[in-house]
Amino acid sequence: MQQLNLPDYQFNIKKEGESLLIFDALRRRWVTLTPEEWVRQHFVRFLIEERHFPAALMNNEISLVQNGIKRRCDSLVADHNGNPLVIVEYKAPTIAITQKTFDQIVRYNMVLRAKYLIVSNGIKHYCCKVDYERNSYDFMQDIPCYNQLIQI
Repeated sequence: MQQLNLPDYQFNIKKEGESLLIFDALRRRWVTLTPEEWVRQHFVRFLIEERHFPAALMNNEISLVQNGIKRRCDSLVADHNGNPLVIVEYKAPTIAITQKTFDQIVRYNMVLRAKYLIVSNGIKHYCCKVDYERNSYDFMQDIPCYNQLIQI
């Protein structure tokens, strides 16, 4: 798999038939190792180990319904009360992050109403704070630690 702009972590990976599988600790199951999944697993570990996000408040592949259409956001982080705090959208490293990517995560956020949105392709990472009063979002310089997010 491609080298990412994230720390190197060790993962449980196994081969099953022609497919490689990686163990997703949040979902507690083996999942197909795609380039996007490679980004997800690294980024989740980055949030937990480097930014001190509580793993117990994180989930992958969260189902939601928007305008009668079933959708799925890549990762969701809750605050200590269980309310959505951060939505994370991942792309494969070869996929450029565009306005379309932000439009996708904003659509998810119309349902979830998280305070922060993060988009990453493993190479570039963007974090923004949603301003519901101005109906806009402000990009942050870096991805803050969890405790900073709940205090802002």
